[in-house]
Amino acid sequence: MSTVNQDGTSDCESCEHVLQAISTFARLHAIKLYRLTVTTPDSVPVLPCLDHEVMLHEGISPHAAMYIEETENGGLHEVVCIPTKQSLEIDTVSTSGEHTDESHARLVNLLRKCLPNYTIQINGPLWFRGDRRVSRACRAQLSLRDVLINTDFESLARSLNQLQIIGALMEKQSRVASWTVRTITGPLLAVAGFLSYQVLGLSTGALGDAWVQILRYSVVGCLGAVFLYFGLKAVHLTEIANRVWKRSSEYGLILSERKRIADNM
Repeated sequence: MSTVNQDGTSDCESCEHVLQAISTFARLHAIKLYRLTVTTPDSVPVLPCLDHEVMLHEGISPHAAMYIEETENGGLHEVVCIPTKQSLEIDTVSTSGEHTDESHARLVNLLRKCLPNYTIQINGPLWFRGDRRVSRACRAQLSLRDVLINTDFESLARSLNQLQIIGALMEKQSRVASWTVRTITGPLLAVAGFLSYQVLGLSTGALGDAWVQILRYSVVGCLGAVFLYFGLKAVHLTEIANRVWKRSSEYGLILSERKRIADNM
């Protein structure tokens, strides 16, 4: 449900105001909505914001994420409007490789000029989330520019199918890694603890009981840290695979909407 902001406008009205301001220097190619209803041209694909619709909590503010193309230099950008916070977020991860640094700087300046009451935040790639790996995996099969502009729907469908297959295989590979770590961690830690207790126990007379206990704890602790690392790595691979699949699902929705709009024109 749309809420009323401090200036008396609703979230939907605020988003439409932002859209009108952006339309003066950029073309809207697609819009992702989260708990909002926004009036858009019939030629613009409208889809749900998958990044947040799949979450089970309700702590996300209603927002609209727009894929826009700057008319002056053709750079593609994603701008997220969060009306309750009067905030604009520029996501450079989803549009990686689709614009230059100059185009990004120009977009920031234009937004500050035409929407001075909004704060602007830049969301760049994070190494621990594997943002660059996800972008490279997706762009190797299908670029965002092709999804938004290319009209060869048959070729796009083949590329999208390849990306979906790769995402599914990545998820299965991560499951194999995850189950491998789960299977061997317990037994190997038990064996290592037993062997360290028996072997290091022979050195009690030479090293002393205190040092032997320290060595035992160190051996088990180091092995535990190694298995924890591989476990986290498996979880990380699963997260990356899910994001690749989510990106392919988003591309699929955009292409489906574009094809429907083209058929009705």
